[in-house]
Amino acid sequence: MKKILCNLFYTLIILLFATGLAFLFFHFVKDNTANIALVYILALILIARGTTGYLYGILSSLFCVIFINGCFTYPFFEINFSMSGYPVTFVCMLIIAITTSAMTTKLTKQDEMIAERERKLNEAEKERIRANLLRAISHDLRTPLTSIIGSSASYIENHTELSSEEKLELITTINEDSNWLLNMVENLLSVTRLHSDGHKVTKEQEIVEEVVSEAIDRLEKRLPDASILVSAPDEMLMIPMDPLLIEQVLINLLENAVVHSESARPVELVITDDGPTVTFHVIDHGKGIQESALPDIFSGQYKGSLTSDTKRGMGIGLSICRTIIQAHDGTITARNHEDGAEFAFSLPAS
Repeated sequence: MKKILCNLFYTLIILLFATGLAFLFFHFVKDNTANIALVYILALILIARGTTGYLYGILSSLFCVIFINGCFTYPFFEINFSMSGYPVTFVCMLIIAITTSAMTTKLTKQDEMIAERERKLNEAEKERIRANLLRAISHDLRTPLTSIIGSSASYIENHTELSSEEKLELITTINEDSNWLLNMVENLLSVTRLHSDGHKVTKEQEIVEEVVSEAIDRLEKRLPDASILVSAPDEMLMIPMDPLLIEQVLINLLENAVVHSESARPVELVITDDGPTVTFHVIDHGKGIQESALPDIFSGQYKGSLTSDTKRGMGIGLSICRTIIQAHDGTITARNHEDGAEFAFSLPAS
């Protein structure tokens, strides 16, 4: 019913507008009714293009022929179909309306088919990404859980025979793996928030320095030995963002730089004001990233080639970073420089 009303309203608006133009032409150029016929032909094309089905175009063509005959031909305001040429005019307008309606209907169906195909492809791609992420998460969670269970079992079974150093080593392993699991849970919660909101975030103006400070504080609780050098513009920067999600991105990138760079030098966090965007550069001075891995590093599959310790893989964290940044209408990139690797993400400044 709503669609029918919309079609009727659209048809009436076009016909009223065309009639207004026709009366203007008739007022200024009474002897030339060809322009009036062209106005109504254009109106028929627009009606056929903007409505569904053939009915509105056919009815409009009948209206146009009768209205031109009655209002714009001599004798004025009298309908006289016996005049020479009017049957031809009616047939031509009817053919125009039917042909345009047929073409429009066909194009509309093609557009619907294309939209449906794209929707199915998008759903398939989302499902593939979700499946890959689930497999990666299952694999990454199993490793630290196995380590925690093994270390705790060893402690319970052999606590009377273990030395203080061995006990401390087992407890340290449990603590490290537990912290890594906590970080993974925080990442998963971030992704869950995005999926539950339809990949939309509630952005508010936030002070960049405060978000960065909070992220570094949280990171240092997890990695007390982490050394981060921050460089930012002198003026205060405020940009729209979800602060908790951006903090999670910063923590993921900084932690990766600290853990995977294998460098004793501090990690640099450089913030630049690029006008329409604000960019966060996380720069380490370590071994860099395999060039072959750079194109797919944000796919969730990247594990790095650092050690066989798969629980330290960067893939899931980087995939989540990309999801969060894209939800903020931003961009994220990775590259190698002369002395290590650099990850950078940009957020719109307004």
